[in-house]
This record gives sequence, structure tokens and C-alpha cells, in this order.
Amino acid sequence: MEEYHRHCDEVGFNAEEAHNIVKECVDGVLGGEDYNHNNINQWTASIVEQSLTHLVKLGKAYKYIVTCAVVQKSAYGFHTASSCFWDTTSDGTCTVRWENRTMNCIVNVFAIAIVL
Repeated sequence: MEEYHRHCDEVGFNAEEAHNIVKECVDGVLGGEDYNHNNINQWTASIVEQSLTHLVKLGKAYKYIVTCAVVQKSAYGFHTASSCFWDTTSDGTCTVRWENRTMNCIVNVFAIAIVL
């Protein structure tokens, strides 16, 4: 596995930067697709793996957790929630909501600062 130089002088998680990375990954995997339950495992794995790879390549001193859920659109909606107990000055999270006419996708990124 490659090692990346970590930029330890930055303080705080940049949620906007993470959001843009994840949105690009979701667009790349799901863009132009219609919901098909046979593809869900492949799609969600690709989204989390690509997102994690790009986040790690930023070289910042964080451990990342990336989750992804894709559901078929329905009249019942789609609701999620999460809660964290951590250092709000250095750790952070972002949520990317994506949808098309046939499906909804929610990706959560949790970033926990590595204290050396």
C-alpha cells in the first residue's frame, strides 16, 4: 500500500472538500443508471472504495469511515440519522445526498483526527 505525506498543520475537517470528492465518485458510479437491485452491491462498494481512496490521497492525518446506502425511490421516503461523540475542533462528518428519477443515495463520511 502506498504511503502518503500527511499535512498535520491543518486543523479541522474540511467537509466541503470531502463533499466534492464523494459527489464526484457517486456521479461517476450512478450517473446515467436506473435502479437495479442486482447492481447495488457493486455500486455501493465502488462508491465507498473510490471515496476512501481519494480522501486518503489528500494526505491528511485522519482515519475515515465511509458508508453508502442506495434505495429505490418510493412513496415511503428514505430517512437516516447518525450521532458521534468526538472532538468537534478536529473531527468531522459530511453527508452527500444524491438522487435521480429511480433511486436515492446517501453517503456519510466520518473523519477522526490522528493525534501523534
